Amino acid sequence: MRHPPRSGLLLVAAAVALVGTAVAPVVTAQGATPACSVEYSVTSQWDTGFQAAVKITNNTAAMSSWSLGFDFANGQRVSQGWNAKWSQSGTTVTAANESYNGSLATGGSVSAGFLASWSGTNAVPTSFRLNGTTCNVDTEPSPPPTEPPAGGTAPALHVSGNKLVDADGRNRRLLGVNRSGGEFMCVQGRGLWDGPVDDAALKAIADWKANTVRIPLNEECWLGLPNIKPEYAGANYIGAVKDLVTKAEAHGLTPILDLHWTYGQYTGNSAGCSDVHATCQKPMPDMQYTPSFWSSVASTFKADPAVVFDLFNEPYPDRATSTTAQAWQCWKDGGTCPGIGYQVAGMQDLVDAVRGTGAKNVVMAGGLAYSNDLGQWLTYKPTDPTGNLVAAYHVYNFNACTNESCWNSTLAPVAAQVPLVAGEIGENTCSHSFVDQVMKWFDDRGLSYLGWTWNTWDCSSGPSLISNYDGTPTSYGIGLRDHLRAINP
Repeated sequence: MRHPPRSGLLLVAAAVALVGTAVAPVVTAQGATPACSVEYSVTSQWDTGFQAAVKITNNTAAMSSWSLGFDFANGQRVSQGWNAKWSQSGTTVTAANESYNGSLATGGSVSAGFLASWSGTNAVPTSFRLNGTTCNVDTEPSPPPTEPPAGGTAPALHVSGNKLVDADGRNRRLLGVNRSGGEFMCVQGRGLWDGPVDDAALKAIADWKANTVRIPLNEECWLGLPNIKPEYAGANYIGAVKDLVTKAEAHGLTPILDLHWTYGQYTGNSAGCSDVHATCQKPMPDMQYTPSFWSSVASTFKADPAVVFDLFNEPYPDRATSTTAQAWQCWKDGGTCPGIGYQVAGMQDLVDAVRGTGAKNVVMAGGLAYSNDLGQWLTYKPTDPTGNLVAAYHVYNFNACTNESCWNSTLAPVAAQVPLVAGEIGENTCSHSFVDQVMKWFDDRGLSYLGWTWNTWDCSSGPSLISNYDGTPTSYGIGLRDHLRAINP
């Protein structure tokens, strides 16, 4: 959805591991200045893998290029990483600078991160070498993975034909709201959530008779990239998301984790910002970070089949490319896409990233035109070996496909073959006449929908469902609240 001006225009039974950190500071003789400083932290750890961050500080002469080396002692294997060229030979791991971060001034720092596998023991490295200079370190043990917290009341889900069903085969329509904030507060340096996400706040959502909450996320905050304030990044951000997922499930709410804002500079048609960082909606996810994001998220929640993954909020490669065929090809396969200046991760890349972790969670994929166009979704749909793929659709009164004729011709054929979830519905009129029409069409076909958004914004610019986090609806929100209560008395 297009966010209000304060957040940029344009617009998870629980986790399997307890987030923890293990810091490895440089140790030197008293009074000596270390040649380099290395901070190593395990930001998330699960049964077979972990995510780690490394911060390097150079205290010698300025460098035009750098390479960090360290050794694992317990058979850990790096699978992928970011902000460095990661490689491993035997037990030795090497992180070499990328073209954009090779310069390291005296006193300058650079951060990078990676995903890796482990089994049995995950001791942190005891020695780091920057351009061959060894930095002796004092280490702390990595935190052990923990058993998942006690499960909530949200059901495990999977796809059966064109329906979402629980473990007993009962249909589950996803009916609820979006809870915006996790995509923009952290990257703007203002916090983790926009408003409360405690038990009372989640109970207020459930009191509307909602059974689902969609949670937009930011990939740079999850991965702990250096442009994000540490208090809102990495372990802190992951922990906050896991806590919100646990609370949502405890209130019977299916959590949908949605990748909303991503990296990559786009200044073409309909650009939401000129920033390379994840500060607005980009036309497509980026190959540099998004597969790593989904590998980490999927690894974190793969033991919880109640959690649904929405791969990318609102693709719009059709605004950048010259033909619809090019746009759909870009949507599926990514790579070098016309009109987009960064390497794109296609929907197939993201499905592969999720399934590569062993996660079988339900996955949603939205179409073109900000997820408002599913016209060729069936032709280009990515291959999912688990069969748990769902078509995602967004519709507002100001979109192109906003009437029954369009829905009958483009949505109905998709809904006949796979589950269809309208991840966002809404209108900017501070009324609900349009969403009333949407809900009726979806109700008549037993389909799913979620209103945008459970935030106390101006309903004409958000649009916002509530004026208070106790669940007091706006004149627009009354429509969704009363309808959910009527169909789920």
